Amino acid sequence: MAQPLMPHATASWLVDNTALSFEQIAEFCGLHILEVQAIADDTAATKYTGRDPVRAHELSMDEIEKGQKDPDYRLTMLKGPDQVRRTKGPRYTPVSKRQDKPDGIAWILRNHSEVSDGAISLLIGTTRTTITAIRDRSHWNISNITPKDPVTLGLCSQRELDALVAKAAKKAGLEAPTDVRFDGDREALIEELRKERDDAARQVEAAHHVEAQAIEQVAEWIDPFRKKSD
Repeated sequence: MAQPLMPHATASWLVDNTALSFEQIAEFCGLHILEVQAIADDTAATKYTGRDPVRAHELSMDEIEKGQKDPDYRLTMLKGPDQVRRTKGPRYTPVSKRQDKPDGIAWILRNHSEVSDGAISLLIGTTRTTITAIRDRSHWNISNITPKDPVTLGLCSQRELDALVAKAAKKAGLEAPTDVRFDGDREALIEELRKERDDAARQVEAAHHVEAQAIEQVAEWIDPFRKKSD
């Protein structure tokens, strides 16, 4: 079943603004009922700002009223979150990597002069003015620009770069060059990337463990109240 774009924030709004049961809210938002309980009791690890699903066109007031009248009613979402689609134009680059663009451009200009400025612009997400400035060394920061592989910098994938170079070489009537300069370091790079992936996986696992402990503590806190009510 489709879920709200921001399930925790949506659950927070529903807790504060409706009489829906925790079970209804949990099922609609795709959360554990104890997470909803923690949000209601302000014991959640993070304080969420409520997000109105009615204004977001994810839930209607008619659905909320049906749920409030019947605790067994299951809310139906109006629509799922809009999918992000790739649009035409220059590639978006995170702010943290934008300072690396000139280095990536310089690397392509030095190693693949057959690639057009337009193609570089689309691959790196830059302007032709910047490319021209780096080529004729009039760029304001030219003294600090060091050619670096854009793949290593995270500005594009190896497949995208290879496809671009092959297309440019074919158009120029050249044989697509093979970059062997980093062959000796390739295994080391792969091993480093694997280590980073494993470290990230361990961090996620640790976070899940902490979350599970928090849910267990909430459950232990709730149980005495449940027994009294029984």
